[in-house]
Amino acid sequence: MNGRVDYLVTEEEISLTRGPSGLGFNIVGGTDQQYVSNDSGIYVSRIKENGAAALDGRLQEGDKILSVNGQDLRNLLHQDAVDLFRNAGYAVSLRVQHRLQVQNGPIGHRSEGEPSGIPIALVLVPVFALTMVAAWAFMRYRKQL
Repeated sequence: MNGRVDYLVTEEEISLTRGPSGLGFNIVGGTDQQYVSNDSGIYVSRIKENGAAALDGRLQEGDKILSVNGQDLRNLLHQDAVDLFRNAGYAVSLRVQHRLQVQNGPIGHRSEGEPSGIPIALVLVPVFALTMVAAWAFMRYRKQL
């Protein structure tokens, strides 16, 4: 890899219905407690199991919440953002920014330390089979002479 990390940023409107345990997620951030350096935005820190957000499935930990019921969350203190969520009502509309890491370099599922490329068995087995067929054909051809 080239050491650079790229991100694909998308936005989505998510509607949640408040359940017995609220909206089912926790937040961090705000002008007084920046979660991301040089960004006072509000971020999802935890999705509660079986909560409204978990059951919906679209909201993910690390997502940035841009607005609640159309109200912008920029430049809010953390507690003001919490109060906004608590008073948002039964049906809540969230404008969310997803930030997905994009893989740089070769495509494939391998972790650090794993060799890249084709496994050697996938190369050696067909080569061995072709060698055996060639040897058999040679021996058969030789007997006919």
